[in-house]
Amino acid sequence: MRIHLSALVALSMIALSACGATAPKPDGTRAGGAGAPISGLRIMVPNTPGGGYDTTARTAAKVMEDTKIATGVQVFNLPGAGGTVGLQRTINEKGNGKLALLMGLGVAGASYAAKSKATLTQTTPIAKLIEEAGAIVVSKDSPYRTIGDLVAAWKKDPGKVTVGGGSSPGGPDHLLPMQLARAVGIDPKQVSFVSYDGGGELLPAILGNKIGFGASGYGEFLDQVEAGTVRILAVTSAEPIDVVKDVPTLKASGIDLVFSNWRGIVAPPGISDADRKTWIDAITRMHDSREWKAELAKRGWTDSFLTGDRFTAYLAEQDKNVVAILAELGLA
Repeated sequence: MRIHLSALVALSMIALSACGATAPKPDGTRAGGAGAPISGLRIMVPNTPGGGYDTTARTAAKVMEDTKIATGVQVFNLPGAGGTVGLQRTINEKGNGKLALLMGLGVAGASYAAKSKATLTQTTPIAKLIEEAGAIVVSKDSPYRTIGDLVAAWKKDPGKVTVGGGSSPGGPDHLLPMQLARAVGIDPKQVSFVSYDGGGELLPAILGNKIGFGASGYGEFLDQVEAGTVRILAVTSAEPIDVVKDVPTLKASGIDLVFSNWRGIVAPPGISDADRKTWIDAITRMHDSREWKAELAKRGWTDSFLTGDRFTAYLAEQDKNVVAILAELGLA
């Protein structure tokens, strides 16, 4: 009888261990494994379709779907005021652990330039994803064949050469030409800047020669460069970029300026620790996948992954930098 009872106990313990290895936990994951796909996640894009935020959000969602990290990830656009409409909506969704905002330097700058009540410091930081250099872009039939041609014409009559960007004042597409102007000896206050709500709206203005040149992330124009409808005169990275290897950097062109944009994900304030962990784990698994690495190479994005507290510290630093830059340019 003792032997029989011991055997039953042993069998029971084995059975319990087997159940523990596969039974789902309250957060939907499974012990000892990556877990079942997460459902119900939504990613808000705070500007129009076709821009850098939109492309990044939809690429991330697709990779999470393809790798079975998540299922049914919804990406939707809520444009307005340089991203601050989406930022305010995110803050209003306090406690909503299924929602995240795809954002970056543009939203950080716009919140100050527009004197918005909503700021990134009110959100729950999840992860920084990528960095991307800027580009100076013209249409295929622009009179400016080189960055030198453009700068010469711009210095001659700053107000006549209009620059367009896919962000509102304070965003990267605004800060880039302002810093470029200063680097070549033009007073930023003389620059004629036209704001478009995302790269999707900026592109038609470039193609239609409604502006002298555009300033935005180079990744937003790769299809048009390949099609021959636009030309990139220079990129703002420290070194040449493989996907546009024939394009010179500003530094190589004699202009002392290096500039980069970044993009990341934040969630509403007040979400639970479990929901924050779910987002961070999902984005980390996405980042570690071969599919995401392939997208980085395809789009020429620089991997600059940070999560949790490290991303929180980065946002605080960016917050100070944006205020300093805007004040230095006399724009805040």
